[in-house]
Amino acid sequence: MRCDSQLRQDVRDELDWDPSVRADRIGVASIGGVVKLTGDSPTYAENMAAERLAKSIAGVMGVINDLEVRLSQVDWRSDREISGAAADAIRWRASLLVGNVQAAVRSGWITLKGCVDWQFQRREAHQAVCNLIGVQGIINRIELHLLPHSTDIKEKIEAAFRRRAWLADDHVRVGAESGAITLQGDVDSWSESSEAERIAWGAAGVTWVDNELNIGAASYG
Repeated sequence: MRCDSQLRQDVRDELDWDPSVRADRIGVASIGGVVKLTGDSPTYAENMAAERLAKSIAGVMGVINDLEVRLSQVDWRSDREISGAAADAIRWRASLLVGNVQAAVRSGWITLKGCVDWQFQRREAHQAVCNLIGVQGIINRIELHLLPHSTDIKEKIEAAFRRRAWLADDHVRVGAESGAITLQGDVDSWSESSEAERIAWGAAGVTWVDNELNIGAASYG
């Protein structure tokens, strides 16, 4: 496992490298492989980009995002303006049925509500509004319909894992109780953990995924 000083440097280098964030406004700390981001970002989208970049670094076990969104006067928008833009963004998202997802806005914070069939649609709703000007944060309260699930849901998820080269050695164990899925085992990075969780959510009838995967199982030089 990489030492904390190396992780801090790697995250700083990645933030410096990527033009979508302003690294000079972000502080980076690391304790026990958990990276903490402090400071501020000019938009919510940049806040999320910084978190995503930190999670992409090999050896990172977790990320605490303490970045504050500080809008400039130019980027400020009223709740009414944000609400209208959010409604349009959701309406133009092909994966979201019109009327199934609503956005309420208060003090720049968007609360998403409604009910969809799949977890990816919850993510799509978040993605639809996260880049809007004036957004301070997003609370996703979209619920999932209780779709019928097959009795072999565990086997289907395991088969989906086996189709991925990086999971060919059965590093991830799947537990299933009705629609609740538990993932256990070892993966090398946060991105692999997130991908395993995304795959599990793809099975019909899944209502919850408890991701207990250990990150950083591989040794780094």
